[in-house]
Amino acid sequence: MRSPNNDGPSGSSGSRLPILVVGAIGVVYGDIGTSPLYTMREAFGLGGLPLGEATVLGVLSLVFWALLVIVTIKYVAVIMRADNQGQGGVLALATLALRGLRAGGRRQQLAIVLAMIGAALFYGDGIITPAISVLSAVEGLKVATPAFEPYVVPLAIAILVGLFLVQRRGTGGVGKLFGPVMCVWFATLALLGLWQILGDPSVLRALNPIHAVTLFASHGWQAFVALGAVVLAVTGAEALYADMGHFGRWPIRFAWFSFVLPALLLNYFGQGALLIRDPGAVVNPFYLLAPPWALYPMVVLATWATVIASQAVISGAFSLTRQAIQLGYLPRLEIRHTSKQESGQVYLPRVNWALMVAIVAVVVGFGSSSQLAAAYGIAVVGAMIIDAILACIVAITLWRWHPAAAGLAFASFVAVDLAFFSSNALKIPAGGWFPIAFAAAVFALMSTWRTGREVLFQRLYRDAPSLRSFLASLPHQKLVRVPGTAVFLTGNPDAVPRALLHNLKHNKVLHERVVVLKVQTEEVPQVPESERVQVEHLGGNFHRVLLRYGFLEHPNVTAALARCQLGAPEPTYMDTSYFLSRENLIPSDRPDLQPWREQIFMQMTNTALDATRYFRLPPDRVVEIGSQVEI
Repeated sequence: MRSPNNDGPSGSSGSRLPILVVGAIGVVYGDIGTSPLYTMREAFGLGGLPLGEATVLGVLSLVFWALLVIVTIKYVAVIMRADNQGQGGVLALATLALRGLRAGGRRQQLAIVLAMIGAALFYGDGIITPAISVLSAVEGLKVATPAFEPYVVPLAIAILVGLFLVQRRGTGGVGKLFGPVMCVWFATLALLGLWQILGDPSVLRALNPIHAVTLFASHGWQAFVALGAVVLAVTGAEALYADMGHFGRWPIRFAWFSFVLPALLLNYFGQGALLIRDPGAVVNPFYLLAPPWALYPMVVLATWATVIASQAVISGAFSLTRQAIQLGYLPRLEIRHTSKQESGQVYLPRVNWALMVAIVAVVVGFGSSSQLAAAYGIAVVGAMIIDAILACIVAITLWRWHPAAAGLAFASFVAVDLAFFSSNALKIPAGGWFPIAFAAAVFALMSTWRTGREVLFQRLYRDAPSLRSFLASLPHQKLVRVPGTAVFLTGNPDAVPRALLHNLKHNKVLHERVVVLKVQTEEVPQVPESERVQVEHLGGNFHRVLLRYGFLEHPNVTAALARCQLGAPEPTYMDTSYFLSRENLIPSDRPDLQPWREQIFMQMTNTALDATRYFRLPPDRVVEIGSQVEI
């Protein structure tokens, strides 16, 4: 069974295709498009690979085949077929994988763990990408004169801080510039590279993979170390898949084959031709491609391109965090929508400031793009391995590929990824530990939150009476029914909500109309409005309501309830009260969590956004009833 050929929100046919292609060039390819700033330089700097015609051709051959195998075949041709209603990314891919696995089984648990690791690695990559990109661009000033060297780090920090300060305004206005600027950037990459290739067309011999094989045969260990730099050429490949929901697969594919890939190859091969002719250019082969008069304009253009690449990563972090919250991997956080037209444009203040502090600390701590190159790559390749494993599960369970064929295809991709991962592992002592440590911390938070919520759910509803038995007992109880509608939010609609029990215990009354409501996040990006609300009338003027949202949607309980048919007279704003249960967590003598997880979970719960704001409830109509729960 083939995955649906979803081409994005508006489709990719007709007059929309050029607009979507330009948009994809501006947003999707920012990261991979700025890799020429540092890839060739680091290939000869990380492991001490000697500079000569044979080694240059070997490195170029590795770059070419990496772009072909990892980006073109693995992501563009294969993994982009795995769309969840047009959406991509590791969490969307994981939900597809979970759909084909037995609920509660070990394989499903493994898929959940892989999803959390993949998301954590994305955050680790998201810290390094803006730092190394902006530093690489600003370092072009040092090529003009060493006098600029003391100002590189402060200028990079100023640019990055300014970028984070404008996030609250949304990316809509600035985003209109992304596509045209990146089109100019890729055109410039192509022209600079083509000029050098015309001076030495023999560099095109690197298209032959024999030169990569010869490089390993002649300089085995040094060539292996150089793989840690070659992988920099494919960083950003996962963005092709993650941003598929914004533009559709065909605009992204068309942009790659017709414009982005040719421009990147021309620039890399142009740098190779320059290095063969002038080995001294290895200090910064990218900027030395340009004539001296064009150096400062190139620095300005490169800075714009790296800011755009950084913006794409930041927006991706916001989007991923929202998905993680909705799917239960992270606690509720404040989510602000920055566009009335595009639901995908969101701003999360806590994530924004946390990223800014972390990135500024990385810039100060590492101090240069060469130092950061040692930390870059390992998180990216780790995420690529996870993508391949999850995509293999999808291919077998949903696409109905033969297990042997799927295993062989994806094992080949994983083998290539593992080669790059092994090479990058050598950089762990020199800085590669940072994205791993950061990702490990994020994974600890996500796994603790998910496990803690499961434990809390069991504690809350383990001894709760069933709603059916409670309703059956009502005729035998002398309860006062007061006018109005009471809405009780709950995580288990089959049990009596704790807030309802506490309200009966303390106030001795029951509202005339009672609604037991659960907000459920489905493993799809959006739920059709026709399927949003499910109402079950239980008798005695009790109603059970299920509100269904996708993981890219933000719940609005008040608006959804307004569309419910609860019977005459329909509830009004002033006669409706919302009852929430606020649990005060206290340590248990027999905890179900390890002590360190228990403390982290309690802290995360205390700092989570309150349900009133998250579910968009009217604050003046909300009643919170507190209770203590041991975990």
